Amino acid sequence: MHWVEARVIYDATDHRLAGELIADLLMTFGLQGVVVEDPGVEPEIDWADGVSHGVEQRAICGYFPSGVETERRLLDLGTALDQRGATAHFTWHLERREMDEEEWSESWKRFFWPQRIGRRLVVKPTWRKWSTRRGDVLLELDPGMAFGTGTHPTTTLCLELLERMLRPGQSVLDLGTGSGILLLAAARLGAGRGVGLDQDPMATVIARRNLILNGVGTGSFAVLNGDLTAPLRGRFDLLLANILTGVVLRLLPELDRILTPGGRFICSGINSANRGQVLASMAANGLAAGIVSEREGWVAIAGGRRVCACSA
Repeated sequence: MHWVEARVIYDATDHRLAGELIADLLMTFGLQGVVVEDPGVEPEIDWADGVSHGVEQRAICGYFPSGVETERRLLDLGTALDQRGATAHFTWHLERREMDEEEWSESWKRFFWPQRIGRRLVVKPTWRKWSTRRGDVLLELDPGMAFGTGTHPTTTLCLELLERMLRPGQSVLDLGTGSGILLLAAARLGAGRGVGLDQDPMATVIARRNLILNGVGTGSFAVLNGDLTAPLRGRFDLLLANILTGVVLRLLPELDRILTPGGRFICSGINSANRGQVLASMAANGLAAGIVSEREGWVAIAGGRRVCACSA
């Protein structure tokens, strides 16, 4: 497969905010991965999926599958950047470059290093070495073109909440599974069964590969291709949804049919500006937010259905 790299070079008084807004915008266009180019940020403390060293300009890069819709999508992206830049006070220009999948997947690997998350989880790229400590729960990952390496705050927040909330033997549904990192973590933390769902056929292939790589049996854990709110068989004890705010809002009214009685959810991928909107929608749908975690402009919310304290 061939890809088009859309490189948004930008300048702003508040570089961090502008970068977050541009990255969030790129993800709304369904791009396969986002890479940050920042001359002054180390990968251990950065907020995105990859950080390039030795660059002179600040830029956010996203990747479109090359095809008949590419030019239209790039024009739409330019229009959206104009609107966002006018309100958020940043300037930008867009560079594009054609590349094949092998070139992309090999070039970004130098930015991905092992990372300890929460108390026990360690996300390790398959091509890096790691000295395991006692108690480590190791997640070996080769995300390929799928979103989700554990370095982005949306994923990190989800993993931290998952480690706190999951109980051994519970069933887990991971919507927008991407590389399968959350489903894999659930399996390694003791989930009894799990399903990962993604609209991208490539992501489902990669997620299955990562499960097998980590010795997770495909009998109890499955990865399916399909719409994120399509009906599924059965209910689940824990829902994981590291997706965009718009999809989270579509999902909330569906939780009654997805979750078991007493089931809980973790939603992430929410820009801090949309936090109030999501919390309001939860309340309107009879959902209670038990934990709200925020990091570097991103929010993850964990909760469940409100319990009615009715007198007899």
